[in-house]
Amino acid sequence: MIGKDMSVMKLFGQAVVYGVFAVVVGYLATRPSWTFFDGSKAQVLVSFSHGGKAAGGCRKRSSKELAKLAPNMRKATICSRERVSLVFEMSIDGKLVHRETLVPTGFRSDGPSRTYQKFTVVAGRHDLELKLRDTDRAEGFDYIRQATVDLKPGQNLSVDFKASQGGFKFE
Repeated sequence: MIGKDMSVMKLFGQAVVYGVFAVVVGYLATRPSWTFFDGSKAQVLVSFSHGGKAAGGCRKRSSKELAKLAPNMRKATICSRERVSLVFEMSIDGKLVHRETLVPTGFRSDGPSRTYQKFTVVAGRHDLELKLRDTDRAEGFDYIRQATVDLKPGQNLSVDFKASQGGFKFE
């Protein structure tokens, strides 16, 4: 008799514990209220991955160097695998809001450079200017895109970069 009473008490205890747990999880799922993003504003998201031009250039091997190599390795010209760092700038309404030097990824600095930036702006009309330098030049930029965008409240404007498609793209 005592064994049956104990098993009933265990089941009742488990039901109480699970019930309290469910109530706590339910409460935490709805409280405290938190908004991820202010719906009256807009966002400009800049995200791209791009490989800069090769750094260091190429050189020709001498005949002595070529003779030391195995026949299948005798390439007359060798080039550096390393890529240049990218320089990225973004201006909103004529004000520079971001400038970044993006170093190449990879063990030998031969991979693409990457960035992900998020800018919160007041909804409405804005003049955007995006610039990117992907060569070893000291001044100026290789890609420049200027655009006027009309952002609605809660809108996310995505900015990507595709060199094969002419540069910066808005989506």
